[in-house]
Order: sequence, then structure tokens, then C-alpha cells
Amino acid sequence: MSKFGLLVMGPAGAGKTTFCTALIQHLQHSHRSCFYVNLDPAATDLAYTPDLDIRDLITLEDAMEEMGYGPNGGLIFCFEFLLQNLDFLSNAIETLTEEFLIIFDLPGQIELYTHIPLLPELIKYLSRMGPLNISLCAAYLLEATFVVDKAKFFAGTLSAMSAMVNMELPHINILSKMDLVQSQVNKKELRRFTDPDSRLIEDEDTGRNALDNSVEVDVHNPAEVDNIMTGGSFKALNRAVARLIDDFSMVSFLQLDVNDEDSVGAILSYVDDAIQYHEAQEPREPKEFEQDFEPES
Repeated sequence: MSKFGLLVMGPAGAGKTTFCTALIQHLQHSHRSCFYVNLDPAATDLAYTPDLDIRDLITLEDAMEEMGYGPNGGLIFCFEFLLQNLDFLSNAIETLTEEFLIIFDLPGQIELYTHIPLLPELIKYLSRMGPLNISLCAAYLLEATFVVDKAKFFAGTLSAMSAMVNMELPHINILSKMDLVQSQVNKKELRRFTDPDSRLIEDEDTGRNALDNSVEVDVHNPAEVDNIMTGGSFKALNRAVARLIDDFSMVSFLQLDVNDEDSVGAILSYVDDAIQYHEAQEPREPKEFEQDFEPES
């Protein structure tokens, strides 16, 4: 039978490890088993000791020191090394039963999710197409504070859509850290972000003068760079990105507040639906109906 797993993805600072911690606590309170896999070779200060940790195989610091790479190159090398040593994963996971939810905590470099083929190759090994036969779901986290800057929000949404296309898995998108924006954005406005509305870009302030493309810009002058990031060309790019997202109509977001157990439970219910967890469980007789009957003489 299939095992069940969740890949927790998203940019740096999105709250992936914090979400994993909240999810583990919720599963424990629900008397469900989980297996926590840390796949971030640069992780520090994890709230839970991982059941399986890539840092026992290779660390980012070692890769950078021995190979002379920078942080991004070192991370890619770490994943290439993992793919050359997949028995590190299989030896630990093969013995797990279907009752476990395997949580994979991934790094924050979005290149892994958008265009580098390393993670899709790993997914093929882990998923039902591979020997480990795990029914996988991907969760892509985006920090809710992005809604304050609409251009940044649509850039993040585009990265989420790119991950959906690249991973080819059942996929949910999550706006994390909702407690930070609930006082800044009302519920009606927030709905336009959870189901991204391309007209949000049109609502931006258009009072500033468009940048004259014929004028050379001094990239060392912060004032001129600011004009680039708010000028007409930048706004046109934002509108094009928003329309692209709207045309594909693939991305919508769930809201997550890790301090609210009901919110974490709601996210878990979507994950369970995506991996068909409950459909694979054996039906059990409720305890209140379990009675021992003696045969009639």
C-alpha cells in the first residue's frame, strides 16, 4: 500500500519550518503518527529533532568549504549528492506504515521549485512512480505580508504557479503568518488575494509619472532605481504577470495562522484530501458500539 507524504515548499522566511512544527503538534494531539524529514542542509534551530536529517549526510557548510561554492551552488551540490545516495532516504522510509504522514521540510531557495530539475527527479523516486510509492502532496507557502505590496504578491504567486507546473503533484498554496496582516487587510479585500484578482494591480496608485525609457538610469543612484521600480515599465510588467496568472487560473490560497490549531487542522484536512489519506484507512467500529455478545445456548 502507499505511504503518505507532504512536501513543504516556499521562499526563505515563509514559515515552512514553523508550519511543520505546528503540523507535528496537531498530529500528536490527534493521535496520528508522523515522520519528520529535514531536507534543508543549512537548517538551524529546529523545534523538533528530525526523524531523518539531510545534515547527517551532508551540510551546506561542508559543501561550500570543500567545493568552494557559494550558498546557492552549495545547496544544489547537496541535492545532487542526495540524489546519488537515495538509499539514505529509502532505508529510513521503507519500514514506515501507511499510518505515518511523512513531512519533508525543504529549503527556501525557490530555484529548486521553479526551473532546476533536481527536485522533480527526487519526487519521481519518492512518489507512486518510484520505489518508495509515497502518495505525495506539495504545499507552497507564501508570506501573507506580501499582500501589502501587490507587485511582490503577484511575483510570489507566479513562483507558486511555476512550482505547481514543475512538480506535477497535487498541490495546495498557503498564505502563512496570517496573524501579521489581519489587522491591516479586511476580509473582503483579503478574498481578492486568496483567489488572486488581476485587477488588484489596476487599483495601484497611478499618480506617479511613467519612466521615460529613453533616459539612462544610474543604477548606483537609489532615487533613480526607485523610479524604475515604480515607473510605467515596471507597472506594465506587473500587469502582464497578473494577467498571466489570471489566464491560467491555477492558483488560490488557503489561510494559515500557526497559533490557531483550527487553522492548522483545516490545512491538514486539505492535505488529507489531496493524498487520499482517509480513503486508504480501514473502517473501524466506533467504541460505543463495540459490545461482546455471548452466543445463545
